[in-house]
Formats: sequence, C-alpha cells, structure tokens
Amino acid sequence: MNIDTNTMVPISVANQNFSKVAKLVDQFGSAVIMKNNAPRYIIYEFNQADAMQAAADDDVLASSLKLMDRNKHVYEELAK
Repeated sequence: MNIDTNTMVPISVANQNFSKVAKLVDQFGSAVIMKNNAPRYIIYEFNQADAMQAAADDDVLASSLKLMDRNKHVYEELAK
C-alpha cells in the first residue's frame, strides 16, 4: 500500500485534534495514524467501506476460480 506523506498524522495529534484527521480524510480520502513512527491505523470515509469489501470479495472469487481451473481434472473425476 502506498501512503501519501500528506496524510500521515502522529497518534498524539490525532488524539488531541481529531478534526485535523477528519479534514485530511475529506481532502485525500484517507488518513494514516502513526504510532512509534510506523503506520498503525488507517481512517477512510464510511462510504468507501462497501467498495473495499467488494474488492476483497473479488479477490477471493478470483483465487477460487484459479484453484478450480488448476484442479479441473480432479473435479471431473469426483463428478463421475
């Protein structure tokens, strides 16, 4: 995942000034909260949750299709 340095906020700032985090999310679509100089949390708009879930479902479906294609001969044997 690529992180825009403009969206990185130390956890102490997020704790004291959450409205700053909300403004970053409004401007950039997400914000990354840093803890001990490492990305720890990501905050994004609520309406993006469905799109992120759909992407995960698509990944699972794609993996399933690959496995089924790779093992097609086994499924054909089981179908007999």
